[in-house]
This record gives sequence, structure tokens and C-alpha cells, in this order.
Amino acid sequence: MKLYNSYSQTIEELKPIEPGKISMYVCGPTVYNYPHIGNARPIVVFDTLKKALSAQGYEVTFASNYTDVDDKIIKTAIEQNVTEKEITDKFIVAYNDVRKGLHADLPDYAPRVTETMDRIIEFIDKMVKNGSAYQVGGDVYFRVNSDKKYGELSHQSIDDLMVGARIDENEKKENPLDFTLWKETTEGIKWDSPWSKGRPGWHTECVVMIQDVFKKTLIDIHGGGLDLKFPHHENEVAQCEVCNDTRLANIWMHNGMININGIKMSKSLGNVWWAKDLIANHGGNLTRWLMISTHYRAPLNLNEEAFTTSKKELDKIAVAYKQACVKLALSNAKETTAFDETYTSFIDALNDDLNTPNAISVVYEVVKKINQAVRQREIDVENLAVLVHTLEKMLYILGIEFDKITMSEEDKEMYQNWRSAVKEKDFETADSLRAALIEKGIL
Repeated sequence: MKLYNSYSQTIEELKPIEPGKISMYVCGPTVYNYPHIGNARPIVVFDTLKKALSAQGYEVTFASNYTDVDDKIIKTAIEQNVTEKEITDKFIVAYNDVRKGLHADLPDYAPRVTETMDRIIEFIDKMVKNGSAYQVGGDVYFRVNSDKKYGELSHQSIDDLMVGARIDENEKKENPLDFTLWKETTEGIKWDSPWSKGRPGWHTECVVMIQDVFKKTLIDIHGGGLDLKFPHHENEVAQCEVCNDTRLANIWMHNGMININGIKMSKSLGNVWWAKDLIANHGGNLTRWLMISTHYRAPLNLNEEAFTTSKKELDKIAVAYKQACVKLALSNAKETTAFDETYTSFIDALNDDLNTPNAISVVYEVVKKINQAVRQREIDVENLAVLVHTLEKMLYILGIEFDKITMSEEDKEMYQNWRSAVKEKDFETADSLRAALIEKGIL
């Protein structure tokens, strides 16, 4: 598999650190509200990547965190007069509901910041002691100038960043680019540390959780939205460089952002679409299909027309799949593990920087073959079974779930009676049987 590496700005072959195994981490949400569709895009992108890798025999260990301590969480808890944990527990459930609604697997590991605090404090202390961080009062800041490679992920120089930096109101910093590792606070949840009662800065948390989960300082893939590349991911890299002399991940992947009707989605513009509402209104299949119909690195534009178009595309696949399943059931076909030749093209498309639009084109090829096969007067059952198995595997990797049609002997008899009634132009009987078959999901 070849993937675009944001760090090198080139498409590189994925070379696992440990043969046959892939370690992958994706930055998760700050859980103070329901996830919007922008939060859902990395869920779909990296779940598809995991499934594509697993289908090729890789053992993938996938972790994604929950940031469950943050100013926004504390503010929400105060407003609702509840604990921070009540807020975060509620929205972690909501986030997992969206994940399941989009047919994404739950992460193998889902660490929470609040459960990793001892290691976070130890890591910050390590930076203070090696001189890459400094204490001012009860706060601790990362010294950006201590990392000679700072800016290599986002491809910006410190000088350029300094020119573009706003005048920092925090006069305690040595450098406006220095970022908070530990924040002294009197409000909300806090922990004891060598510096003060407080809570950690956002940029340190993922570094520690990665090391905590994978028990190593360099993993294969680190992913997230494009908006995280700077400063969040850049600051993650910086901390790893000064402590472990690594860039944390060999390949850094970033999915593009989402526009609504051609305009960037933003709470300030009031055009936020909530993932749970889209799943409720359109279903998980359609929502996911629309999201994978555009390459993961490109911006994704959502509008009602796009949903309408995607529904037509998905319906064609669903109808072909149902018809094929019925034909196989009627013929008592045996299940197969064989693949049609198109499966290789499908995997090749995914191995080309997770090119899901090209992979979808191959799905259409299989659907065309299925439609041709079921129209034959004498159906080649073995070939049709191979095509159906191939389609099922492709759809599984893309995260699309259709109910498999199974037919009892009674169902088969009803179906044959319906066909006979149609042939004999007994429309009253045919309509009655057809309604019954539709109710059973066979037609």
C-alpha cells in the first residue's frame, strides 16, 4: 500500500515497523458536544484504511483517544451544573453511536486523558528536566527553539511563523510560539503536579497516549483532520523529537475538510450538520457512501443534491445484490470463498493512497457483471456466487452493509407461485404474493 505522507509531501510505500503488523493512531474528539459530520470524516477514512489493510493480511492495532478534559468541557459542566465526567461520558456514548451508525469498528484502544494523567505529568517533567520546557509560576511551556526540526510537518519555518504570529498577550512566554504543557487553574477538574494544581495542555496528551498504548515511541501511521496538522500535530512531533529523537509516526495522514453547500462548515456561520441527524435521516450506508465517494485528501462538499445522487448509486447496487441473492437462494447454491478478477483491481485502487472513488468504480463493474449474470436464461450459479462474494467483500471494506437475503422453502414456493401468477396474468394473485415477498425483503 502507498499513502500520501504529509511529512514528506510525497506518496510513500507503507513499510511496517514490525513485519505484518500496523500501528495506527487517529486523534479523537474533545467530548463536550455531539459529533458533527466533520468529526465523522476521519472515522470513515481510517476505518476504511484499517479494513483495507486487514483484508490484505495485516494485523492492525488501531487506537483513537478521547480528550475528556478541556476548557470547553469545564464550561459546559458548569453551565449544566453537573460534573465533567457526566458530560464526557454522555458524549463518548454519542460519539460511539455515530461510529456504529457509520459501520465503523470501535478502536482497539480508546484511551482517555483523565486516565493517563500520571504518565502525562511524567512526560512533561522529562521535558522540564532536559531543558525543552520551562516553568513560569504554576504553568509549564514547551520551548519551541529546542526543536531544530520544528515546522517540518507543516512545512513552515520558525522565522516565518514568528513573522505571522500575533502579539501574544501572555508575557510569561519566552517566545510567542511556545505552547502550554501544563496550566495552573482554580476552575474545574484539576490534578496535583510538581508545578501546580492544574491540567495538561492539549498537544501533550496524544503523544503520551500513543506511547502508553503501543509501548514505543514511533508508530506506523498517525492520522487526523487537516485542521490538526498545525499546530497540534506539529507540536506532537516537536515533543517527540526532543524526548525520543523521532517524529512519532512514519506516515502522517490528514483528511480534507468538509464544506456545506460550498461553504466551510463552521459553528460561527451556523451551518454545522450533526452526524447523528444525517445518519437518522439518510442512514449509515448513504452517509458513508457519500463520504467515500470523494478522495479522503480532497475537500468534501455536502448538499442535498449530493445525497440524492448517492442514493441512486447505492440503490442500484442494493437492487443488483438482492436479485443475485434471490437467484442463488432459489438454486440452492453453495457459498464460495473465490473472488472475481475485479477484486484485484479493487484492492489496487485502495492501495493507491486509499483511492475510494476508483475502488467504487470497480464496484460498479462487479454490479454490471451481476446484472448480466442474473438476466441469462440459464444462470451460471457458480459464477454468480463468486460475483456476489466479491461484491460482499468490497462493500465490507468500504463499510456498506446490506442485509443478506435468505429464503426458507416456504419463501421459495411463494416466489415460484408469484412468478407463475405473473406468467398466467393472474394479477390479483400476483399482486398479493408480491406484497408478501416485499414485506419479507425478498423483492
